Amino acid sequence: MVKVYLLLLTGILLLFASGKYLVESSVAISRLLRIPRMIIGLTVVAFGTSAPELLVSLKAAISGFPEIAMGNVVGSNISNILLVLAITAIIFPIPVPSTSVKRDWPIMMFVSLLLFVFTLNGWLTRLEGMVFVLLLLVYIGYAVIRARGMSKTEEDHKEEDSMRWWAAGLIFLVSCLGLAFGASLLVDNAAVIAEELGMSKRVISITMVAVGTSIPEVATSVIAALKKETDISVGNIIGSNIMNILSVLGVTSIIGPIKVDTEIARFDIPWMLATSVLLLMLMLPAARSRITRWEGILMILIYLLYIYMIL
Repeated sequence: MVKVYLLLLTGILLLFASGKYLVESSVAISRLLRIPRMIIGLTVVAFGTSAPELLVSLKAAISGFPEIAMGNVVGSNISNILLVLAITAIIFPIPVPSTSVKRDWPIMMFVSLLLFVFTLNGWLTRLEGMVFVLLLLVYIGYAVIRARGMSKTEEDHKEEDSMRWWAAGLIFLVSCLGLAFGASLLVDNAAVIAEELGMSKRVISITMVAVGTSIPEVATSVIAALKKETDISVGNIIGSNIMNILSVLGVTSIIGPIKVDTEIARFDIPWMLATSVLLLMLMLPAARSRITRWEGILMILIYLLYIYMIL
């Protein structure tokens, strides 16, 4: 079993390193293309940090562990808010852009509710996956239109990225390979651990696998907070949650319909919805418009309560 745990840890570390360099190379390429900072946070960074969830979910579905695929996404969306955003807020209180409240959060809530409705019958079908992918294309198109409407005087437009095209492209490709290998190690060994400990694959996927695939979000958001790049920090979390549902579950269910565990449909997804509502409540006070350290601590306590309830 020691070997299994070491392989699991290796998979998580590979996901972390590969996710980190995937985001950095993606951002470098985006900046070379003169894409505004907000659009990088909502699409490029969010998609890059969702790549571990996508690779893990695809591997789980192909390996015959659909509950890991669904639990991974739902667990990641919960931990993105209650853990990742909370840790970031504790390090540095996060000012919340008004666009996150008025535009981004409603989109996240809409796709989360749609997932809830789709999974009520115990399945996420190919047709529903196609709906998610179509909505993903609409969302990306909407984000691009928003970017075009942004101020042309953004400093981000004038920044020259130090990474060259060939280096960014090479790092991007190597990172993708690392993600694929890391995902394989994580899924295979998580399934072995679940069987050995007598735990359901649902619990393993929502805790160990979800936190493992959320590590790139932790790194990206903490770095953004330290640099006070709050648009990327908040936009990354909301954008990543949207991408997790639309791209990860969309693509995975098109490859093969996903059978949804009853407890995931009736308990975990409602928790994900409640977590989204909590995020809105923390972002709403117009006078402050920030997530404070105390609120970050509160979110971590709520996350620990959730983990306690599912164990």
